[in-house]
Amino acid sequence: MLADWKHRTTHYRVWALAGPMILSNISIPLVALVDSAVIGHLPHAHQLGAVAVGSSLFSIVAWVMGFLRMGSTGFAAQAAGRGDGAALRQVLAQGLLLAALLASLLGVLAVPLGHLALQWMNPSAELNANTLAFFHTRLLALPATLGNYALVGWFLGTQNARAPLRVMLTTNALNIVLNLWFVLGLNLGVVGSAMASVIAEWAALVLGLLLARPALRAFPGRIDWPVLRRWHAWRPLIAVNRDIFVRTLVLQGVLFFITVQGARLGDATVAANALLLNGLTLISQALDGLAHAVEALCGHAIGRRDRDGLRRALVVSGGWALLASLAFALGFALFGERFITLQTNIPAVLAVARQYLPYLALLPLVAVWSYLLDGLFIGATRAREMRNAMVATALLAAPIAWWAHGWGNHGLWLSFLGFMALRALTLGWLGWRLQRQGRWIRG
Repeated sequence: MLADWKHRTTHYRVWALAGPMILSNISIPLVALVDSAVIGHLPHAHQLGAVAVGSSLFSIVAWVMGFLRMGSTGFAAQAAGRGDGAALRQVLAQGLLLAALLASLLGVLAVPLGHLALQWMNPSAELNANTLAFFHTRLLALPATLGNYALVGWFLGTQNARAPLRVMLTTNALNIVLNLWFVLGLNLGVVGSAMASVIAEWAALVLGLLLARPALRAFPGRIDWPVLRRWHAWRPLIAVNRDIFVRTLVLQGVLFFITVQGARLGDATVAANALLLNGLTLISQALDGLAHAVEALCGHAIGRRDRDGLRRALVVSGGWALLASLAFALGFALFGERFITLQTNIPAVLAVARQYLPYLALLPLVAVWSYLLDGLFIGATRAREMRNAMVATALLAAPIAWWAHGWGNHGLWLSFLGFMALRALTLGWLGWRLQRQGRWIRG
């Protein structure tokens, strides 16, 4: 491991991918922080709660389709490792076509499902009305959001992290500007916040498509359109996407459970949890930058059957991920209260959020390992194992949630920390088994 850590070329390759992705990923939660800060300085807690709950509903609808990114990355990385330009074009076309189809289906289902979810949460009348207004407007961005997933995954598979960086920084800057204008300038409230996100998502899709053309020139080849009409061409991608879909659905269900339970504890609690979970988003997006490097480098090494390269990518990325998690933990321990006050000045929300800051400081140390292992499994297109690990984690975490139920919001946070720890343990165990059996690189 020490020799792998000293391999300078691997450090360069990791940061050539991770650096741009960390910058672009961090811009995503910064937009969420701006949303919270703008809405959080309006007079009512239910307005901030509506953005939190509405964003959670949209995240469930969109992020369960996260396989469009993860599936594209693994297949594109392995095709790039083989130098197969035709396969790269097929992966991109299939990802975009799937995104368009799934956005159409989800658009029909999301509205009634949103109403059912809010009935289950039983929020106040004000929170219910504002959440529906935000959610229905936000759904207009769904086709662009899913298309962007496929594009970003494909770019990462080709080890092109600069294109996603340009897309995300440009469109997130647009989102921030429009948010300030619509909410504070035009006084459009929570609907204005949603409108800003919709415009920014569509702008991202257009820019991503424009950037894909020069990326394709690096890998000459032609797409075989008649092959795409045959089921066998879709079967590997759909099989991987199906398993990642189940895995992501379970994960989003857990995150939505936190929002639901928080809503049952009152408007101030759901708003405070939203502010703290913005910290989780910041952590996950930064650590995901390193996980994205693992996806691309491990997938490339597997495509080339390079066992040494696979091991070095894991050791170097893992070392940097650990250092990053320690930095986040220290930052939230020292500056957590400032992090909250930047987002809101509502006294009731501030009072609740301050009680749970220690959990936010612990979170990066617990969560880092599952993010890193996700990158390995995605790059190897080991989606079935990811699915099995997530289902097992949810089943193992259920007794913890039941045991902590009577402890209110403290129990909710303890359950979530337990869930994140179990994610790492189950993935680690499956990864160890695959290593013992020599199955990471076939042949």
